[in-house]
Amino acid sequence: MAGVTTECMSESEVETKSGLRTVRRALLSVTDKTGLVEFARALAGHGVELVSTGGTARSLREAGLAVRDISDLTGFPEMLDGRVKTLHPKVHGGILHIRDSAEHMAAVSEHAIEPIDMVVVNLYAFEKTASRAGVAFSEIIENIDIGGPSMVRSAAKNFEDVAIVTSTADYEGIAAELAANAGSLGRATRWRLAKAAFAVTAAYDAGIATTLESIAEPSGHGEAAVFDVEAMPAKVRVIDPLKTVLRYGENPHQRAALYVDGSGRGVAAAKQLQGKELSYNNIVDLDACWELVSEFGAGRDAAVAIIKHTNPCGAATGATVLEAYQRALEADPVSAFGGVIGVDREVDAEAAEEIAKLFVEAIVAPSFTAEALARFAAKKNLRPTCRW
Repeated sequence: MAGVTTECMSESEVETKSGLRTVRRALLSVTDKTGLVEFARALAGHGVELVSTGGTARSLREAGLAVRDISDLTGFPEMLDGRVKTLHPKVHGGILHIRDSAEHMAAVSEHAIEPIDMVVVNLYAFEKTASRAGVAFSEIIENIDIGGPSMVRSAAKNFEDVAIVTSTADYEGIAAELAANAGSLGRATRWRLAKAAFAVTAAYDAGIATTLESIAEPSGHGEAAVFDVEAMPAKVRVIDPLKTVLRYGENPHQRAALYVDGSGRGVAAAKQLQGKELSYNNIVDLDACWELVSEFGAGRDAAVAIIKHTNPCGAATGATVLEAYQRALEADPVSAFGGVIGVDREVDAEAAEEIAKLFVEAIVAPSFTAEALARFAAKKNLRPTCRW
């Protein structure tokens, strides 16, 4: 009887019973285009219609993919320098209508609203833009995404019918699940993606509020934003995503994890180039190193700091990285053993040769020459970390 019952069910009834939802149309509008083409190609391979906007549509077309412009879906052109393109009933109606509601289905049919089953969005890099030296106030404001968060929230709210994809890291897993389910996604996946999406918009809004709170007065158009660096924030908003779980905390019996904001600043945003993963204490010390050498400013002599347990063993400047390092080491060569080093410019082979004579846990710098990295490669436990 079960087999007969299933055969009599409509396609939507079968989907509801199984928890699967077939993706037939996807709206893609992303700032970070990492992996975009490959993911879109996987969607197209399941017969998914790709609807897109601006630069995203251009990238997909250049890759040879068939793309429908958002203006074709809405019947309304993108306008106001891209400020208005997805804020339209045919977009949000297509996302938000409940597929199991006869009333909703009748409404979208009456207004010729086409269903959107997947939304792929990542937001303008607001915090990264706002943290750039000398950034114009008007550019900060322009980088407040409106349409993106609106679509993210709509799709996340209607997770029962729509998949919302906000992270490039999810592309591979979603493509694999679609392949395993003939172009459909399960309810558990849609729920996981929805929760992640609401976390994204919460962090995004927190970043905007925190940044704008630090600007006392709006500057004129094109003029640099003036931040009140002395004022203490009225509220501290910490909604930062997990980057990695660390081996342990300050002591071996404690747990620790690293969370990062979207500014791209600090050691947390750096790339580790070799060696075992950094510990909690390594990260704290490297951050102290980087903050210290950053105080010397660009255009001056090279700056080097050696730190252990967040206390400087030595800090110095010099005409070269080698000279600055040697001076910093002279301050306390005994305590420097087992510490970390911060350098405010590229580490070259000459400096690397001298640094390699001392046992240190890690080094942070803007970059390393190929010769310097080759010298450090012989020291397996040394972890050079590139700041940018």
